[in-house]
Amino acid sequence: MVRRLVAGLAAIVLVAEAAVLVLVHIVLGRTTANQSMSIAGSDPDVMSKATYAMGAGMGAFLLLCAALAVLAALRDRSPGRFGRVVLIAAAVTHAVLGMLAVGLVGWAAFAGLMLILCLLVLILTLYPAAARQGDGGGPVEDTPPPPPFGELKPTSP
Repeated sequence: MVRRLVAGLAAIVLVAEAAVLVLVHIVLGRTTANQSMSIAGSDPDVMSKATYAMGAGMGAFLLLCAALAVLAALRDRSPGRFGRVVLIAAAVTHAVLGMLAVGLVGWAAFAGLMLILCLLVLILTLYPAAARQGDGGGPVEDTPPPPPFGELKPTSP
């Protein structure tokens, strides 16, 4: 039950983050275009369009992560190999952005990014190992491997 709750909450938070980041990039792109800003002689139209494209790319990536979290919540299984790679990339990105946010934005942004990082890590770690194997999700028994050279006998009585 907790796994589904965490995955669902992570999906909601990721959708909200995607919406905020797309909105921020739209504002930055319009500001760049309206002010005719350039950095080191760069074309303001190119910078504005690149800002829009970056916002769309980041929003799409976060929506993909949210969709993977929703799938994990609905199936109550860990994401597959591709999903795990995407969620790990998102977790690493949030960790790096969190470190940068402390100095540039402040502790509130850091706390928000660390909350999202914790939700992503929980999605990756709360599910049992059997669901991660990709073999149909059946339970894997914990049986020790057979001894390599016949039967082992204790040395002390």
